[in-house]
Amino acid sequence: MKGLVLAGGKGTRLRPLTYTSAKQLVPVANKPVLFYALEAIVAAGIREIGIIVGDTREEIRAAVGDGSRFGARVEYLEQEAPLGLAHAVLTAEPFLGDSPFVMYLGDNLIAGGITSLVEEYEALGANCEILLAEVSNPQQFGVAELAADGRVVRLVEKPKEPKSNLALVGVYMFDHHIFESARRIRPSARGELEITDAIQDLIDRGLTVHPHKVRGWWKDTGKLEDMLEANRIVLEALDMGGPSEVPPGSAIEGRVQVGPGVRLVDSVVRGPVILGEGAVIEHAFIGPYTSIGDGCVLSGCEIENSIVLAGSEIRDIPLRIDGSLIGRNVKIVKTDLKPKAYRFMVGDNSEVGIT
Repeated sequence: MKGLVLAGGKGTRLRPLTYTSAKQLVPVANKPVLFYALEAIVAAGIREIGIIVGDTREEIRAAVGDGSRFGARVEYLEQEAPLGLAHAVLTAEPFLGDSPFVMYLGDNLIAGGITSLVEEYEALGANCEILLAEVSNPQQFGVAELAADGRVVRLVEKPKEPKSNLALVGVYMFDHHIFESARRIRPSARGELEITDAIQDLIDRGLTVHPHKVRGWWKDTGKLEDMLEANRIVLEALDMGGPSEVPPGSAIEGRVQVGPGVRLVDSVVRGPVILGEGAVIEHAFIGPYTSIGDGCVLSGCEIENSIVLAGSEIRDIPLRIDGSLIGRNVKIVKTDLKPKAYRFMVGDNSEVGIT
């Protein structure tokens, strides 16, 4: 069995971060989301992985390399444009050949990995297995309608009036029949070859599509709120040892992972929290569900329920920062310039909240 990971797309819902970074490389608990997908695939016994790349191909290559760090062999497959998931499947056909494969969207996180799902698919001998989860906003997803006996009857991409609340999770398993179905369908109204239409074609041709309802958590990390929730979930489950010694004047409470070279000065860190390598925390409070990236400096500030990427600096901010995603090498500092005023240099599609 082979793996296919989708790491193209523009990540418009996470701009401005994704103007300069692939959305699949935005970290959750200081690890790029894409790495969780690769680790899950390898843990399921799959060693040959194709990664679909687009405009951010060089950044993805630099981060993943040849796959050896994950125990896999990675091949990069360039998609000419983000023309849909079914188009990505066709792009990967020369790599996949006749092998069954798992397709994993590179910005998704699934509790417990996919090992049991791959084993179930292989035992069933189905042509396709789809993962489904109950959601409160099905109109934003591909939606499956099931018959009373559990069979998949119909799949619709982002329906205006959903007939069920079962959304397709970003992991699929296919055999070679999916290629013919992807060639048989036509682009949707948004100009894409939808994977939901291709799977519907499998059903219409009498092939076996097995549904599996996800019982644990699942997150599509395409939006700020979902990134923060994923960060909370992963930090809650992370195995954290904490430092062997805490400097005088500082306190570490609860579960905190402290990277090499972290410096704590007169600060309180209340877990679950992860502090990246070389971070400096001075006269600060780091509250629960916060990930601080490598080389960050936080001084004279309070922050919780947030993600701060590598190399950023936050100094002398009077109010607590909460529910925030702060990019790489960002500076948020108090100044003594006159006249007293807020001063911003903010990129396109940013969001700033002032209390």
